[in-house]
Amino acid sequence: MLRIVIPLSEVYDEEKNEFATVEGIALDLEHSLVSLSKWESKWEIPFLGDKPHTNEQAIDYVGMMVIGDPPSLEALTRLTDKSIAQINDYINAKMTATWFNERHAPKGPREVVTAEIIYYWMITLGIPFECQYWHLNKLMALIKVCNYKNAPKKKMSRAEAASQQDSINKMRRQQFGTTG
Repeated sequence: MLRIVIPLSEVYDEEKNEFATVEGIALDLEHSLVSLSKWESKWEIPFLGDKPHTNEQAIDYVGMMVIGDPPSLEALTRLTDKSIAQINDYINAKMTATWFNERHAPKGPREVVTAEIIYYWMITLGIPFECQYWHLNKLMALIKVCNYKNAPKKKMSRAEAASQQDSINKMRRQQFGTTG
């Protein structure tokens, strides 16, 4: 969870022709499958992917990330550049100690991933629905781990085995100071 504080500020009220003080507000945000699903339900386009979002869509996603009562649009438009950078860092954070060897990652066109696809993966892999509230990157890492652990073991090709043996031999020659 990320806590963002939108500071107290003064805004100009055009109807009253005067400045007014707007209270500060603290927002607790969670980048989760739930917030992703809410956003996709409203905008009817995939959130994940290569297409950039408009400013309106990005601000709306921040509103969908709020835990508890949603803030007003006016409050969200008062987000500072620093707050937006913090939110982006939080969304892009790995949130796990697990790392993946992408050497055998499939090449070619990727599937368009939507909230329903992720829910399908959760059901298929037996991941409990409580995980829909996790940080989305942590949930995606769990899905990758489940797929990896459930996949049949793949044998190394001759070239891969030879390359691995060459690197082991090189390391041992350096370790023991020999030439072979």
